[in-house]
Amino acid sequence: MAVVVVESPAKAKTINKYLGSDYTVLASFGHVRDLPPKDGSVDPDHEFAMKWEVAADSKKHIRAITEALKTDDELILATDPDREGEAISWHLQEALADKLRKKKVSRVTFNAITKPAILEAMKHPRQVDTALVEAYLARRALDYLVGFNLSPVLWRKLPGAKSAGRVQSVCLRLIVEREMEIEAFRAREYWTVTATLVTPRGQEFSARLTVLGGKKLDKFDLANATAAELAVQAVTSRPLAVKSVEAKPATRNPYPPFMTSTLQQEASRKFGMGAKACMSAAQRLYEAGHITYMRTDGIDMAPEAVMAARDEIRRRFGEAYVPDSPRMYKNKAKNAQEAHECIRPTDMAMSPDRLNVEADQRKLYDLIWKRTIASQMAAARMERTTVDVGSNDGQVELRATGQVVTFDGFLKIYDQGRDDDEGEDGARLPQIMQGEPADKRAITPEQHFTQPPPRYTEATLVKRMEELGIGRPSTYASIVTTIQDRGYVRKDKNRLIPEDTGRLVTAFLANYFRRYVEYDFTADLEDQLDDISAGDRDYKEVLARFWRDFSAALGETAELRISEVLDKIDEVLGPHLYPPRADGGDPRACPTCGAGRLNLKTARSGGAFIGCSNYPECRYTRPLSAPEDGDAAALDGKVLGQDDGADITLRIGRFGPYVQKGEATADQPKPPRASLPKGWSPESIDLDRALMLLSLPRQIGAHPEDGAPVEASIGRFGPYVKHNKTYANLPDIDEVFTIGMNRAVEVLAQKAARGPGGRGAAAQPIKDLGEHPDGGVIQVMPGRYGPYVKWGKVNATIPKDSAPEAITLEEALPLLAAKAAKGGKKTPARKAPAKKAPAKAAAKPTSKTSGAKKPAAKKAAPKKAGTSDDG
Repeated sequence: MAVVVVESPAKAKTINKYLGSDYTVLASFGHVRDLPPKDGSVDPDHEFAMKWEVAADSKKHIRAITEALKTDDELILATDPDREGEAISWHLQEALADKLRKKKVSRVTFNAITKPAILEAMKHPRQVDTALVEAYLARRALDYLVGFNLSPVLWRKLPGAKSAGRVQSVCLRLIVEREMEIEAFRAREYWTVTATLVTPRGQEFSARLTVLGGKKLDKFDLANATAAELAVQAVTSRPLAVKSVEAKPATRNPYPPFMTSTLQQEASRKFGMGAKACMSAAQRLYEAGHITYMRTDGIDMAPEAVMAARDEIRRRFGEAYVPDSPRMYKNKAKNAQEAHECIRPTDMAMSPDRLNVEADQRKLYDLIWKRTIASQMAAARMERTTVDVGSNDGQVELRATGQVVTFDGFLKIYDQGRDDDEGEDGARLPQIMQGEPADKRAITPEQHFTQPPPRYTEATLVKRMEELGIGRPSTYASIVTTIQDRGYVRKDKNRLIPEDTGRLVTAFLANYFRRYVEYDFTADLEDQLDDISAGDRDYKEVLARFWRDFSAALGETAELRISEVLDKIDEVLGPHLYPPRADGGDPRACPTCGAGRLNLKTARSGGAFIGCSNYPECRYTRPLSAPEDGDAAALDGKVLGQDDGADITLRIGRFGPYVQKGEATADQPKPPRASLPKGWSPESIDLDRALMLLSLPRQIGAHPEDGAPVEASIGRFGPYVKHNKTYANLPDIDEVFTIGMNRAVEVLAQKAARGPGGRGAAAQPIKDLGEHPDGGVIQVMPGRYGPYVKWGKVNATIPKDSAPEAITLEEALPLLAAKAAKGGKKTPARKAPAKKAPAKAAAKPTSKTSGAKKPAAKKAAPKKAGTSDDG
């Protein structure tokens, strides 16, 4: 008899079916030990000794394993086949050391949760890999030392900053620098001339002007409308004929199968799926046995999987789609010990339409299945054609390009998405013969402007991190998630945009800790960690070298004052914060009073903004973000017109644009103001729209039932109508200004029917999980603050990285037990049966005890946020 330990209960349940009754399969529920979130958990003065403690939630899992080992003689550690999985096995071995003295302990790994893979893994036990564990220890110590030493510097010197991280801060720098590139970008005008030409057979095709005046055109040679018009006249005035037709055969090979980074990129491109959501869905597919392990930087495929893919291609598409020899993809991983097989289906014959899983898992599986099958298919064949059309005198020449797919090959099933900077293939051309005339049907000049580099999406950010060698497959999702959770970056329409606090943190670190946010330094440190996992470096030497220089950099900032830091950041960001003005004036001159100078300031809330030095006489402010084209400040104070003799002006404030009536006076210190609703740009505001905003709240009339006033307005959560204490949201901002009483009463009635807070009489469960062992149904419920599992009066929050639809009864029971053990108002539900009434009295001191400990836990919580880039 043996005890097998894996990370999750879902995986344990699946594996138990394959191994049978001779094995007891238990879950560790992830890591069982962690560094306490307090100073001294890593001690640089004593060879980086690390103090570990068993998490409170993990103690019961340790007890369960201990109990099982009383009757079983062997412990098999079967956690994930990567560095993190190796670390979990090591932690388990250390935490159970006293219980394992007379037991056999071994480690097994498998790349897929299938019966053949599990049974084969059991034939090849080994010991925990010391090198991989040391690489984990080094990474964990580095993240702790950076987080727990650099984050407090940020708290003290930069109000509003929350944390810094070894990789997180470098990732943030990428996003901030891209945003600054966009803001500094100045569009340049250029023109192109395109002709619609007709063959003698009446077929149209388009060609672009490439030669003018006998010289090849560069991109900016047609710089304005006048130059473009002259080019149009040059083409119009000359007969054209086909000079050459060149057709070249070409092939296009399939893409390699997925590894972690490419899967995240493609899921983002095709589905807008974030890295975290992608990995969550992949984790569930892996644990259900549908795909191989999803954290990998390898693209090689097991020989038996290659042959299975070829057989499936032959069965579905025919022999023509099977290449003569199997396609072999070289593993690009820097560290062979962490290079696993690609991400692929465990059964090539299991098509997506046969899979019974949730919608997000189905979409991801469809992507993985198609990419895997396509990777072993024949190349696509096409014919690429270039046609040059010109005048006899050689003064003008136009070019048309296109392609024809002669055999679709792998494109029959899959084609990869494109990033913003990737071009499109040419269109298909009609039959065109050399020497034949090309009649002109239309000649069109078109104006263009150069475009700034695109903002990062999660896909392109992961791609860039991979190119730079920053982070590793297991960390991409948590890093991208962390910088959003910290409030440093927000995601808008799938684009990552830095917040002002993120800009400040980046500027501070780039100035005072520049080495530690350099791309090359971070990538080199990743390589050193890979060397440790390969057994080629001593991890304590790597830590000692890093700490020596890092602690010196910390010491240099000890005496810095906040004012010094702000002045330095103001100086460094000066060209970005105060771009040159169109009129040649001083970019730092206050646009309102003219006497003060603009500089960086911090608000009580911790945010930053640009304000006038002549405060409080002048109250001009604007956001930290650089003004577009340097003229956003020109909008501030713009007079839109007058109403009742008072100027109606547009203002640019710290929290965005707003309109104001009149000026502040002793009698009226706060003149009427109204913020611009979301979607209303400052440029679009005129006097009429400003007066509409200033007229809010708008009185609609008296309610027909009680005569109380009904009004419409725009609030923090959007447009609404109000009657007494009932607020009902409106779907459209414009409706605020037009809604009548009949419509308002209808909307309010609908809100009342939904119940207080609009939540309705009873929320519908997402899923019924079955009966609790002590009686009563367990359900998965939607909640205001996230989904939860419900049993009687016990409500237990579902972890953020778990999908509510995928929660099982086995997973719900520990969550409910942990919640019930904490006591509190909701615990009596666990004592529903009458015979358990005495437990109610015993629960009270437990609740008080846990409550007494909470303040200490809350105090330590902020520091924990800065300890690791791995989430």
